[in-house]
Amino acid sequence: MSGDWQHGLFGCFDNFGLCIISYFVPCYTFGKNSEAMGESCVTCGLAYIVPIVNIVAAVKMRGKIREQRGIPGSTFNDLLMICCCALCALVQEAQEVQVPGGQAIARE
Repeated sequence: MSGDWQHGLFGCFDNFGLCIISYFVPCYTFGKNSEAMGESCVTCGLAYIVPIVNIVAAVKMRGKIREQRGIPGSTFNDLLMICCCALCALVQEAQEVQVPGGQAIARE
């Protein structure tokens, strides 16, 4: 797959349920995104709670999603998205790694 994000940065409400869950429990959404990308759900979810570590983990995961999907961008751009609008970036990533029906993609 190559191209651009399936949903825009401010497309949070394209999946209202995901938006609400991410707002109240962002570590859960981050863990599920990580699991869909072949990482440990629990480890990444817990890392998302720790200040500074969460930013580093989020930048790495966003980069991994972009790289796997062939989405243009840069590490600096990922950092800006996460620092300026972390929830929107998290939901955008979750929408990218999920298939229709809300199920996360299988590990490859």
